[in-house]
Amino acid sequence: MKTQIQERSIERNKTWKTIFLFLAIVFLLTSPFHYAIVNLYPSRIYIGAIMWCPAIAAFITLKIKGRKISSLHWNWGNWKYIRWSYIVPALYGIITYVLIWIFGFGNLANSEAITEWGKELGLFGIGTLNPTSITIIAIMLLATIEVIRASATTLGEEIGWRGFFIYELRKVLSFTGVSIFSGLIWSFWHWPLLVYYSNNVLLEFTTFTIVIVSMSFIMTYYTFKSKSLWPAVIFHAVSNVYIQKILPPLTIEIEGTQHWLGENGIMFVIVTCIFGIYFWEKGLKEQL
Repeated sequence: MKTQIQERSIERNKTWKTIFLFLAIVFLLTSPFHYAIVNLYPSRIYIGAIMWCPAIAAFITLKIKGRKISSLHWNWGNWKYIRWSYIVPALYGIITYVLIWIFGFGNLANSEAITEWGKELGLFGIGTLNPTSITIIAIMLLATIEVIRASATTLGEEIGWRGFFIYELRKVLSFTGVSIFSGLIWSFWHWPLLVYYSNNVLLEFTTFTIVIVSMSFIMTYYTFKSKSLWPAVIFHAVSNVYIQKILPPLTIEIEGTQHWLGENGIMFVIVTCIFGIYFWEKGLKEQL
């Protein structure tokens, strides 16, 4: 008869095989779109397709393993975790840029910059708007409508990464191991895009990886606490919108400080790392 240790070993091996099957399918599905973006044209269609590859990979893996798609933690979960999954990424984005403004790595946008932002968002032609009105309306629209729109693409990633991947990892790794391993894989998966978009590849590979692993601790925490993939979907969308579309237009770059700004900037690394450490300790304390 098989001992309990042998049975656990067999189950662990099965789980790792499932994990690597999923990852192989993810990278197989993603590769053509990465190639198209890097070598052809960075179309939003390609980017949207990439973001849905983890979900498709999860569906295929479940099908191969004879498991149901309903096992992907579709339940909405506790509203408390939904709220915090909006507040936390908005908060660390705001803190990042407040520190950038305070330390002089960038200046708060002036009326001319705000006016240009308003034109880009289509806020002209509906009457005369002053810079303050433009700022308020733009932030309100981006913080609500744009977050909802962004969630349609982050859903594709989070079905795969947080709905499936980290729950498989949880069978064989600790909370720390799940957060680090999934964060590193999630970061590596983005690297081909960084090659195309980066000005300083080595620096941005480093900063991006630290940011993603830090975010992974937070998102793993809220996913396991809520037993739902939706907090991760909202967290991911809010983080993207605030750090890419709300806060940068409110900032005027200063020559020589570009490496401090943006989602791959040093300041964002420092702030998200502090948040990540806090949620790492919180997860350990709560024995997730």
